[in-house]
Amino acid sequence: MPAAVDQMGKTGAELVFVYNAGSSLGARAFDFLHKAVSPGTYACNLCRITYGVFAEKQEWRRFAESLPYRATFLHKDEFQGRYPALAATPLPAIFLNGHAGSAKLVASAEEINRARSVDDLKTLLLAKVAP
Repeated sequence: MPAAVDQMGKTGAELVFVYNAGSSLGARAFDFLHKAVSPGTYACNLCRITYGVFAEKQEWRRFAESLPYRATFLHKDEFQGRYPALAATPLPAIFLNGHAGSAKLVASAEEINRARSVDDLKTLLLAKVAP
C-alpha cells in the first residue's frame, strides 16, 4: 500500500538527520570555533558539509526540502533522548522514521564521513531513499 502524502507532497515518513554535535549553547560555541579554526579535525562531517561558518548552505536546504520526506535535524543529545534504543549508533547518521515510529538507518557515519561535498551527500541520499 503506498504511503499517504500530505498537501506539500511529503509522505508520512521522515528523514532524521543526526549531527555528531551537542545542542547546548556551550557545545554550539565550541563547534563554531572548531569549524572555523580547524575544520579538518571537526567530528561531524554532516555539519561540515551542510553548514558554512554561520548558516546552513542554501543548496543543501533546497535539496532537503525537495525530498519526498519531512526532514528533522537533531543534535546527538536530542537524538539520544528521542531514540534511546539507538543511542549507541555511531554519528553522524541519517534514519528513515516510518509511520510506526520505527527508525531505520539509511546512511551510516562511515558513509557520511566519506562524503566530501553537498553533491556527494545528495548522491548518497538519493541512492538510499529515492522513491
